[in-house]
Amino acid sequence: MTKLLETRDLHVYYGQNEALKGINLSFDEGGITALIGPSGSSKSTYLRTLNRMNDLIPNVTITGEIKFRDQDIYASQTDLVTLRKEIGMVFQQPNPFPFSIYDNVAFGLKLAGEKDREHLDQVVETSLKQAAVWDEVKDHLHESALSLSGGQQQRVCIARVLAVSPQIILLDEPTSALDPISSSQIESTLLKLRTDYTIITVTHNLQQASRISDRTVFFMNGEVIEADDTRKIFMNPAHKETEDYISGRFG
Repeated sequence: MTKLLETRDLHVYYGQNEALKGINLSFDEGGITALIGPSGSSKSTYLRTLNRMNDLIPNVTITGEIKFRDQDIYASQTDLVTLRKEIGMVFQQPNPFPFSIYDNVAFGLKLAGEKDREHLDQVVETSLKQAAVWDEVKDHLHESALSLSGGQQQRVCIARVLAVSPQIILLDEPTSALDPISSSQIESTLLKLRTDYTIITVTHNLQQASRISDRTVFFMNGEVIEADDTRKIFMNPAHKETEDYISGRFG
């Protein structure tokens, strides 16, 4: 069976520095995969290759294969706008645009030429509901998204990704800039989304990884040390480095 997303012998170099050293990983449809590991282990670099965000960084060389639905995403004919619609991304710092909440969520659809106001209204409402922030913002849709709290901004950013109907959602430490209550709300949101979307999240928070992910991948020094069901990684890891990291001996 074809995997939804697969990387084979993936290497990433920043100049002469090899950041990723031959990563082989695959992702099925649905569920949450957590990427864990110490700072500098290139988890975020890996995540950014999956929708070609590393293209924006100068002096990057990427070798190997990344296939999404069996198509090479680095092929010359790949349309980046379409790719990033299918594989959306939420960043560490909430980054709403300086527009209204409504226009933030509708942004991708309007960019694609959607003008039907009724359809836009419906998608904005549905996406904000999916991101568990509708009840908090429904009476303020035409106010600036920048007026919201950090946790609300991050959920609006999730809604903005959901509005264009992605298949995969990438999250780069989506709760690290948030307070515990907001973090818990984001976690609850992701758990509700995991049946309809494939979610890949980088987190430094091991408790978060153990709470929300179905599968965990442990990175160290640009390599995958271990990838398995989350319960097995945390309860019975196959490698001493994984055990040492999870038990807090380093990292």
